[in-house]
Amino acid sequence: MVEVLSQTSDRSAEFETQDLLLNVGPQHPSTHGVFRMVMTVDGEVVRDVIPYIGYLHRGAEKLCETMDFRQGIGFMDRTEYLAAFNAELSYVMAVEALADLEVPERAQWIRMILSELNRLSSHFMFLGAFGVDTGVFGTPFIYAWREREALIDLFEEVSGDRMMYAYFRPGGVAWDVPVNFVDRVKEVLISSAQGIDDFDSLLSENEIFLARTQGVGSISAERAIALGMSGPSLRASGVDMDIRRDEPYLKYDQVEWDVITGEHGDVFDRYYCRVLEMRESIKIISQCLDRLAPGPILPEKMPRMLRTPPGEVYLRTEAPRGEYGVYMVSKGGNRPYRCKVRSSCLSNLQALHELTVGEYVADAIIILGSIDIVLSEVDR
Repeated sequence: MVEVLSQTSDRSAEFETQDLLLNVGPQHPSTHGVFRMVMTVDGEVVRDVIPYIGYLHRGAEKLCETMDFRQGIGFMDRTEYLAAFNAELSYVMAVEALADLEVPERAQWIRMILSELNRLSSHFMFLGAFGVDTGVFGTPFIYAWREREALIDLFEEVSGDRMMYAYFRPGGVAWDVPVNFVDRVKEVLISSAQGIDDFDSLLSENEIFLARTQGVGSISAERAIALGMSGPSLRASGVDMDIRRDEPYLKYDQVEWDVITGEHGDVFDRYYCRVLEMRESIKIISQCLDRLAPGPILPEKMPRMLRTPPGEVYLRTEAPRGEYGVYMVSKGGNRPYRCKVRSSCLSNLQALHELTVGEYVADAIIILGSIDIVLSEVDR
């Protein structure tokens, strides 16, 4: 009898459960870049998440400090490569604030049009990749690539490059847009509007998609603010904040558009806020085209080598993923003494632990995808 009890006790000990460490990345399609997260899982439930970043660190900020103000633009392109116009914009506006440069009106409208078009192309990339993450097969990615190619073709016509544009300059833009620019933008807007409708009908009421996204990875407005989130990831939690409206730059205070917010702060709201934001971007661009008049694209007396007086400035704009800020210090001369980028992706990534713990392992992938990170901006 004693022997039987001993055997039973040994068997129960064999079946004691232990938490498992699950490594995702750094080379894995679901990480959306060179990013690694180590999850502690209890069965299918995530108990802890540790993100590992830095795989793409190239010292872009320090490199900017060795270049003149014009050369530094290229490094901004390579931080936010999916929305390079938006990254360039923060940088050149910081330089303009230091140098007290007044940007001609035509250049401001051009910048605004291209920045909103870049928001569209960036969000299309998100929609395509996110659709695949949620298991709606490859159709969303094909739709996204179709619309994004049309936008990138236009960017190439304007800047000569498909990704790293280096088109904005302190004081304006490098050269004027093509003569058919307005007509080409209108063509692309028609295509993009149809593409947004396609995504809306394909995903927003898809039963599989809704089951995977609604009520998953929720975060309250208070916690989102405390963790430094911004952009659609913040507004999805119901926080009515958009730098374009709250601290107007360019000509955003001269056009009509709405700030999109969610209610639940879950994966679905983070997705759908971006869908609705794209419709607002089309409204903004259409109004900009109506106001785009002939005129200079640079100040009349723009020096060939720009020098700024000593000073410091922090300039932020509303990039597709949130607040993209540039802190710049000048000690006089033709290059910054210090250049620091405030990454929206890095700040949003701080919420990953809180969003993921308590959810299923499969949901951790779509939670990460819903933040829409760009790792070269995180690491710089």
